[in-house]
Amino acid sequence: MTYIAKPKMHHPSLTVNKVGYTRRDYEGKVSTLCAGCGHDSISAAIVQACWELDIEPHRVAKLSGIGCSSKTPDYFLGASHGFNTVHGRMPSVLTGANLANRDLLYLGVSGDGDSASIGLGQFAHSMRRAVRMVYIVENNGVYGLTKGQFSATADQGSRSKRGVVNSDSAVDLVAMALQLGATFVARSFSGDKEQLVPLIKAAIGHGGAAFIDVISPCVAFNNHAGSTKSYDYVREHNEAVSRIDFITPRSPITTQYDAGDIVDVQQHDGSMLHLRKLHADYDPTDRYGAMAFMQAHQARGEVVTGLLYVDPLATDLHMALNTGAKPLNKLEARELCPGAQALERINASLR
Repeated sequence: MTYIAKPKMHHPSLTVNKVGYTRRDYEGKVSTLCAGCGHDSISAAIVQACWELDIEPHRVAKLSGIGCSSKTPDYFLGASHGFNTVHGRMPSVLTGANLANRDLLYLGVSGDGDSASIGLGQFAHSMRRAVRMVYIVENNGVYGLTKGQFSATADQGSRSKRGVVNSDSAVDLVAMALQLGATFVARSFSGDKEQLVPLIKAAIGHGGAAFIDVISPCVAFNNHAGSTKSYDYVREHNEAVSRIDFITPRSPITTQYDAGDIVDVQQHDGSMLHLRKLHADYDPTDRYGAMAFMQAHQARGEVVTGLLYVDPLATDLHMALNTGAKPLNKLEARELCPGAQALERINASLR
C-alpha cells in the first residue's frame, strides 16, 4: 500500500484566522476513499466550518465507528483528539469522554450502516440523553466496505447497481432523532457546501444533541439511475426548507435577505441563527410540525434538506445529571474522596 503524505510547509500568503491557523492546519491525511466520494466533501465542509469559527484544533475530540464514513476523521483536524471505536459503539464512547471532560467540542462521525444497523440502539440513547455533540451521519444507503449491499437507510423500491430492488422499509434517522428528543436536527447533501458549512457551524454552537444526516452518494456502488442516494436524484428532488446564516457572537456581521419570513434563533453560546423560510408555513421550532412536513414531502419522493428543527432552550446531559462545572478528569483526590462523613450522609439519604 502506498502512503502519500501532505507537505508540511504552507505557503506564507495563506490567510490565517483569529487563532493563527490557516485552513490547511485543519486538514488531515490524504484521503484513501474513491475519487468523487461524497464523504470527502463532508470532510472539507468540517474543515471550513472549524476554520471559520476560529476553533483551536486541540479543543476538538472526533470519534467514529467502522465503515467508509468512520475513516474520514483521519482526513480532517489532524491535530485534534481522535478515537476510532468498534462498529456502532461511537455514541457510548463519546458519552463517556464527554462526561469526563466537558471542555472539549465533541464531533461524532458515523455512517448509515454504523448508526442505523448495529449501532441503532447507541444512536437512540445518545439522542434521548441529550449528549452535547455534533453527530454527523454520512448516509449513502450502502455498505461500501463490503461491496455495496443495501444498508438500513436504503429507500424501499430503490435499485442497486446490479438491478436488485430493495424490498425493506428504510430507517429514517432524521425522523428518529426528532422523535427521540434531539434539539438540533438537520439534513443536507454532500454536494451542497453552501448549505452544509453553516449547518455544521450552527451545530457546533448548539447546547445539546445536534444531529445532521448528510446524503453522501457512493460513487462506486450507489450513484446510478434507480438509486435515491445518487447525485442526480438528490439534486432533482431536493426541497430546502430554509436558507441559514450563522453569526458568531464575537463581531457584528450584517446580512441581507430577499423577501420572505425571517426566524432568528439565539443559541447556547450566544451565536445567532438567521433562517429565511423558503416555505412560509414552516416553523423550525415546531418538532411535530417538522416531522409531518418531512413525511409529507417524502411521500412525494422529495428529499427535505436544511435546518429542520432547533430548540433554542436546549439542555444537555451534564445539566440533567447536575455535574459540576469542573471536568471530572481534573478533579483531585480530596474532591473525589470527600471522607467518611460525606459517605455516611449519602448512605443515609438512600435508606
